[in-house]
Amino acid sequence: MAKFVLAGRADCPHYAKTELLADLLQKILPDFHIHKICVHPSDWQDWLEGTCSSNGWKHESSPIVWRELIDRGGKGMLLGGFSDFLEHVQGYYGITSDMGSEQMMKIAAENLRVTEVLMEEAARQNQSLQVFHIWITGALSPTCYSLIPKLFTTELIRDISTISLHLLDVNSSEESLLGLKMETEDLALSQLHETPVEQGDKDHMVSQVAERFRSYGRLVEANAQKDVRVMVAGDSYVNLKCSLLIENAPSVDPCRFVAMTTQLEYEARAQLAEKLSVKTTDITDIIVWGNISGSSHVDLQRAKVFRYKGSIWGPTGFSQQVLEMIYDKKWLETDFLSLVALRRRAISLKTNRTAANSATNGILAVLNAWSNCYSSREVFSLGVVSSGNFGVPAGLVFSVPVKFHNGDWSVCSDITINDELRSKLGVAINELLVEKNTADGVMKNDPVN
Repeated sequence: MAKFVLAGRADCPHYAKTELLADLLQKILPDFHIHKICVHPSDWQDWLEGTCSSNGWKHESSPIVWRELIDRGGKGMLLGGFSDFLEHVQGYYGITSDMGSEQMMKIAAENLRVTEVLMEEAARQNQSLQVFHIWITGALSPTCYSLIPKLFTTELIRDISTISLHLLDVNSSEESLLGLKMETEDLALSQLHETPVEQGDKDHMVSQVAERFRSYGRLVEANAQKDVRVMVAGDSYVNLKCSLLIENAPSVDPCRFVAMTTQLEYEARAQLAEKLSVKTTDITDIIVWGNISGSSHVDLQRAKVFRYKGSIWGPTGFSQQVLEMIYDKKWLETDFLSLVALRRRAISLKTNRTAANSATNGILAVLNAWSNCYSSREVFSLGVVSSGNFGVPAGLVFSVPVKFHNGDWSVCSDITINDELRSKLGVAINELLVEKNTADGVMKNDPVN
């Protein structure tokens, strides 16, 4: 499919001519797709300079045309202006434009009038709308591609009429984010009011993570409502990122921030379900302790299995303890833990992409539970700020078992901590303290801090 973007000054006759030619091509060619950006003359120069700067292009006039190559893993390819687009169309499709100057000027004037009307209408709407803001970082990850359309079906936002979806990715070009913005708009979601995008620099190192999430925390502090819900997911420094957000948004209740352990929990449930020949949904109440993207421990002391076809069978709702149904203790102590640790990597090797579906499902499950859509008896593992429970230092973000009730979570207190478990928690605590101390050192050396 040929995907083009056409942008121009609203009062530009050559933009008008290019627009009509592109509309014709889209009408007669099923694989030709055009996305148009009509910019008011007062905003055009800044918009053009910003777009060219972010993409490394040189272009000085209206219109500007580029071809989308996102589906092939590349950035957009600049074609140029009207003459360049016309030459491309003639060469590939054998089609040209014979629009006269008078018609060009008439359409340009109409474009300007419509643009100004839309701008005035948008300004009036923005003044009267109560907009619900959702911010997603790492927006170009496979998880977010899967999450965005499903997010609008959750109980939390299903009845919200106006949503602003902010998309941020630190490892991408503005061109890639624009492609995602276009795809999101093409979903035709009635609640979607706008889709702002923003790019940034990579943040694989602790120092970069510390700088970026300290900045995010300050943005939350300055802009978010006090009942904001912040969920941190990913494969690196998940606990640390959540901790940095909490520290830099001091007026927001720390309980409004959680780090996502659900993907790891689901991976453990899948291995147990396979071992017991049941569905993954038949395994519940697994506890994952510690550093979500580092030293974590899967605890089965409360884990239950439903519909297990063993020697004991009960009515609907009947469950048995997982530890009592798995007699191969050596498998639990060795193979099980290694299979859980390697499952995400195994999926990535087979699919050549990150494991997105389980991550998406985990995010939605917690979001729904937080919206009071789950039974208060169900146990989730989440990275939350410690109040000193289980020997975890107060203030450290640590994965623990929690339950949701009436839109809030609380830590499960009826948990047995034996010497073996205490030792494993200690390993995770020490690892997180090292990460935290490293990030604190970065902040002390930052002259802005």
